[in-house]
Amino acid sequence: MKKVTGLVLVILMMFIAVPAKSQLKFGLKGGVNISSVHLNSDILKADNVTGFQIGPMIETTLPLVGIGLDAAILYSQKGLELKAKGSENTSIKTDYLDVPVNLKWKFGIPLVKAYLSAGPYIGFRVGGDKIWNVLGEQMKAKNFSAGLNFGVGAELISHLQVGINYGLGLTDNYSADKLDLGGAKNRGWSITAAVLF
Repeated sequence: MKKVTGLVLVILMMFIAVPAKSQLKFGLKGGVNISSVHLNSDILKADNVTGFQIGPMIETTLPLVGIGLDAAILYSQKGLELKAKGSENTSIKTDYLDVPVNLKWKFGIPLVKAYLSAGPYIGFRVGGDKIWNVLGEQMKAKNFSAGLNFGVGAELISHLQVGINYGLGLTDNYSADKLDLGGAKNRGWSITAAVLF
């Protein structure tokens, strides 16, 4: 634990000590979401739905070590296809304003670099239905979400990034009065592209 704390402090000091040498870029990020919700499978079964995400991003990188941060404000559509016993399938889509902040490590040659990223995100529900009728009960979308991101990708000529990201929801995103949903946490993959200026 002390080694991890020491490493984090060293990284933070590097960002404070050499801000003039860091590379700051702005960009636009977009992609396709393939999302679902982790539910109590004894009552409901959830399948994937396809949505999208788009929004501005910012990235800063220390040139010599390739470690940096990226952050974005993304309009992101998530949801699930509900399969309830004895009723019709219900497609649920909820729109969020997601704010991910990732630690990113780039490595490779200047024209083509690979990257690994990870970090937390928070999300605020901004659209989509709030209440659905499931098995005669009201299922409600919550207004706040949070979780962790894990990503891998490539950067081409310092201006185009393509990647795959997994979002692991940590908060319950849906509730029902009389149904035990078993947590109802968002989960999903996204395939993204970003143009940096």
